[in-house]
Amino acid sequence: MTASDTSESRDGGTGTRARGKVLLGALLGNIVEYYDFSLYGTLAVFIAHQFFPSDDPTTALMAAYAGVVLAYALRPVAAIALGPLVDIKGRKFVLLLTIVCMSVGTVGIGIMPTYAAIGLAAPILIIGCRVLQAIGAAVEYTTAANFIFEHDTGNRRNFLAGLSVASTSVGPLLATLVAFGTIQAVDEPAFEAWGWRIPFLVALPLALVTLWIRKHVDETPEFKELKERAAASAVKQTPFRTAVREHWSAMLKAIGLGAGQRVGSFVIQAYFVTAMVNAGFGASNALLASLLTYVIGPLPAIWGGRLADRFGARLPVVIGYGLFVLCTVPTFTLLGGENLLLATTAVVVFTFINNFVGAPLTTAYVMSFPAEVRGSASALNYNVGTTLLGSTAGLIASWLYGLTGSDVAFGWYMTVICLISIGVALFAMPKAVDEQRDSAVTVP
Repeated sequence: MTASDTSESRDGGTGTRARGKVLLGALLGNIVEYYDFSLYGTLAVFIAHQFFPSDDPTTALMAAYAGVVLAYALRPVAAIALGPLVDIKGRKFVLLLTIVCMSVGTVGIGIMPTYAAIGLAAPILIIGCRVLQAIGAAVEYTTAANFIFEHDTGNRRNFLAGLSVASTSVGPLLATLVAFGTIQAVDEPAFEAWGWRIPFLVALPLALVTLWIRKHVDETPEFKELKERAAASAVKQTPFRTAVREHWSAMLKAIGLGAGQRVGSFVIQAYFVTAMVNAGFGASNALLASLLTYVIGPLPAIWGGRLADRFGARLPVVIGYGLFVLCTVPTFTLLGGENLLLATTAVVVFTFINNFVGAPLTTAYVMSFPAEVRGSASALNYNVGTTLLGSTAGLIASWLYGLTGSDVAFGWYMTVICLISIGVALFAMPKAVDEQRDSAVTVP
């Protein structure tokens, strides 16, 4: 018997070394996903010049950003298509598929001929690459979390979820640093002409390493058992239909529970930079503040997960959303002021709160459902919430700013959304998530 086998028999589940490989493969996949997905927005102005030529630079940039909107709009559709594959073909199968889709889309952008070279085919192919990214991103995060949860038999579920949330900050941080480093390494005309491609191509080795690790880990014990039962029963599996018919209430609860954090995430990713530029703080200061959000992001995510394992999921969720209710309007008030230090501090504190609640919410997105429909239900609720509440946040913020001339109005909007999430946490917390506290009395 090997050391790994011994560890496996002691744990009653996957061995320690194997669990480490599972965790590494899942987290690297999240990093690659968020690296790939955020890089397009970071370098949108350069993509606009190369693939969406126009006499009006604003029109070209808006055309490039249409790829961002399309990618989010397609995520629920992709979740409907791929979610059932998680429950029928397996968690591992889909995790291999998602990393391939994400990486082909990203590298495709990096090697794509420009509009000047191939004409109208260039923007069409770029949008096609974004569609591939959207397909991969639709089920990557929830499936990776599910893969981790089903391999681990301990009492640290929310801590592991916190690591997943933390990895979503590492991806955009890495994308920003690679883009910044490339800009520093080549002069501006060279970066405009070809240097912008380098960050997209860097995704390839990251993806290959992740693909190799994922290929060499086992399917989850829980799915293996489901597959054996399905084969024995010879009954056709309909996980998506079952999820919608029998678990729609739990999906609505998960969407409501995560609503405030979904809005907050997109404010951090997309709107803070715009708001600080509109307030006159300058693009470089706004980007620095954005970079700080990714630097501090992992710490509160892990901390919130450990607290959820020790005291139950409801505590960090209610505390986090309560702080949002108190701090969101002041945050947007400071963004409209003249003090750069206070505005940057507000952005960092906002990010801290947003990531603090991320771990128990991730657990809710995934573990609110039985294993036989978990892939379908988690992908659907996560992507519907992300698209309806998250991706519309920037649009609503911009509309309210145009209507009132202030970002504070959007602060009130988000406050109301957070109050709804508090209500769900207090009175409709998904049972499977809240029950974690009964077995989680110690934290390793």
